[in-house]
Amino acid sequence: MNCTAETLEKAREFFGKDTYATQTTGIQIDDVGEHYAKCSLTITDAHKNAYGGVMGGAIFTLADYTFAVASNFNSVQTVSVSSQINFTGMAKGNILIAETSLIKDGRTTCLYSIDIRDELGTKVAFVTVTGMKLARDK
Repeated sequence: MNCTAETLEKAREFFGKDTYATQTTGIQIDDVGEHYAKCSLTITDAHKNAYGGVMGGAIFTLADYTFAVASNFNSVQTVSVSSQINFTGMAKGNILIAETSLIKDGRTTCLYSIDIRDELGTKVAFVTVTGMKLARDK
């Protein structure tokens, strides 16, 4: 997609208020557009479980944040009402990348899919999120 630097800065400033995702977890927004977001997370020891793999909660947080950016940027406030995550493999690289696709944008609800992979292309998880719009477009 490749948004403008100004658009990216606007998104990072607004969603930077989600301090758990951005400061505690270290997720950053790499690209944003209408019903679209691409976010990444550099894997550190803090993200790993006892076996050395990335903790499922860290992967889910990346997916949830990416959904939030895609569904809320320049749009009505939308919250997740249900999510389904399927872990498909272990990350082999050092960076997790989440990218959204809008499946359905209804009047009061929406459905997104989020693909998560590492920078080597290893598929790590597939997530679907149903969102509810708290306000309606005029």
